[in-house]
Amino acid sequence: MKKTLQLLLTLLLMCLAAGLASAQGLPPAQGGGPLSPTAQGGGSFMVQWPKSTLFHPAPFYSDPSKGEPTYTGPSPVSPVAVGNGVKFDGSDTEHPVYLGNGGQIKCQEISGGDGYMTEADGNQTFMFSFGPLSGLDNIKNGKPGTLLNTDFNGVYCVDGTGAPIACAYTASDIQKLGYYNSTLLPSVCNSASMSSSCPTAGSAGIAPVTDTSGLPCTGTNIPFGCNANYGLPLYGVITDPTYDPARPINTNAGIADPATMMTVGVMNGNIPAPLIAFDEDDEFFLTLSNVGMIMRPDLFESHTVHFHGYPNASSYYDGVPDATWAINIGGSATYYYLAPDAGTYFWHCHITPPEHLQMGMVGQLYVRPRQNRVPLNGSLYASLAGGQFGPMPAGITGQQDDLRTACQGTGPSPNGPIDILCSVPLPAPNNAIQVVDPYAGIDSRIPVGTLQKYAYNDGDGSTAYQIDVPIQIHGFDPNFHFVGMTFNPEGFADMKDKYFLLNGRSYPDTVGVVGYAGGPAANDANTNGNPDAATNAIGTEDSDGRTRYSQPLPTLITLKHGEKALLRIADLDVTEYQTLASLGIPMQLVGFQAKILRDQAGNNMYVTTNSVTLGGGESLDVILDSGLVPPGTYFLYTPNLDHLSNDAENFGGLMTEVVVTP
Repeated sequence: MKKTLQLLLTLLLMCLAAGLASAQGLPPAQGGGPLSPTAQGGGSFMVQWPKSTLFHPAPFYSDPSKGEPTYTGPSPVSPVAVGNGVKFDGSDTEHPVYLGNGGQIKCQEISGGDGYMTEADGNQTFMFSFGPLSGLDNIKNGKPGTLLNTDFNGVYCVDGTGAPIACAYTASDIQKLGYYNSTLLPSVCNSASMSSSCPTAGSAGIAPVTDTSGLPCTGTNIPFGCNANYGLPLYGVITDPTYDPARPINTNAGIADPATMMTVGVMNGNIPAPLIAFDEDDEFFLTLSNVGMIMRPDLFESHTVHFHGYPNASSYYDGVPDATWAINIGGSATYYYLAPDAGTYFWHCHITPPEHLQMGMVGQLYVRPRQNRVPLNGSLYASLAGGQFGPMPAGITGQQDDLRTACQGTGPSPNGPIDILCSVPLPAPNNAIQVVDPYAGIDSRIPVGTLQKYAYNDGDGSTAYQIDVPIQIHGFDPNFHFVGMTFNPEGFADMKDKYFLLNGRSYPDTVGVVGYAGGPAANDANTNGNPDAATNAIGTEDSDGRTRYSQPLPTLITLKHGEKALLRIADLDVTEYQTLASLGIPMQLVGFQAKILRDQAGNNMYVTTNSVTLGGGESLDVILDSGLVPPGTYFLYTPNLDHLSNDAENFGGLMTEVVVTP
């Protein structure tokens, strides 16, 4: 009887696996084309990509060219039916009105696994790490990997015959989901062919296509053994079995096929972890797939995502395994966040935090304020105060009119008991208005017509700036990492950092920008391919002999004279306090732990200093005003002299350069 039950259980599991394979394959209705017969139809990897929610009930995908929706204050969400006649628009007296403040649906996809990075002295370091599975081109170019749901899903449109056409983003569209779609996977460049012949699309570059003799197949060089379509055999590449010629090429959208998630995610960890950035009032969906650790197959490590210091309404998505769930190898789960407060945060894995943080599972996150979306010439103060101090313009309300974001009892004329936990106390009444950024069209990074950006919903324009500079401070103990790779017990009591990192790099790699006077020469970069000449990402040859660009983010700060940079600084060090000093340019500290420095009476408590000190788990927002100094090169560095080294090598560590041009 016992053997019969074992046999029946085995058959049941086989049927269940077949059912999952059938359910999780990429159907033609989603992808716009049939599944490749070599694609993995099963597996437990899965990603979520909502088109609409209760807060954003759009009937079709949004037009990404329109940018962020204008902020005009809280307003009832258009009728949202949830079944049984229930609505949240006020017509149903048994349920509250759903108030919305704009925003959009944003998505991102990451992997949890392992990888390698290269220290500034040339030492290769093994990591536990997160890697990108969406926004691959953005990540490699040092940008956030967060995408509008339209871009994440690779939405494209077709006509009645199925031929691709431009989307109108109206009800007349026939919208299809394209996802990531490429003939090759964005995984590697061969170390023996690291040259300008290695294309740079994708998170880690695409391997050069070579013929049977090893010569590259390019548009102008089709040697014997290649054909015009780069047909097989291809050497030194990883082809994508799920490539569908019926869908447009897209190397930035999310990856939907389980086999592709595994192939791209394995050994593709980044330091820092993929950058996350979205806007206040956005709904954010973050999918984590645990692809396992190739270098430590003995470890069945679960992973989570914990937004450190982030005001989550529920522990369910907080990533602390004691209070919620974790993701095992071979599984995926999607975290959901409704962005409530602007500021600089960070995120990390919360499984055995001292180990996973030291090993590299740390990343940055910042939330842009809704004040950025105030319409041109709109009152910044009114957008914050609302109708509290008099009538508002027709159709315009402010944050104080929404109990979820109001700071009751604050400002120079409090109207009730003080809410000491609110994030943005009201300033004194003022006439500040939204303007076009004065450097729009002058600085190539700021398109013509771009509105002014702010660090917080300040209501008076005092946190205005031009350039975002995320800076993650971290430290590595090479002995701990080596032991972690070689199946030996890790000595937590002896943990001591010897490499000190800004965005995963020590000086001089922090200014490793091709063509910069203090960086690598362009000829060397084109010859060696490291850093990548197009994106400045630094690659490391992994244990499979392929190079992946695991350090995509330099920390060189370049400003036109008069521009302001917002340094979004977070310290994720496990063992040390860290100090950053600015040599020449004063620092104005405007935020601490994602809260504007302002008292309950509305007085700005900003601090002008030449250095800031952080402990592990702290974040700061600092503005550098280049208009206060003449053009030239300045330094951002640590005065802790033992942190200005790369292990035994001096003249490294926590240092970067600030270049102010005329």
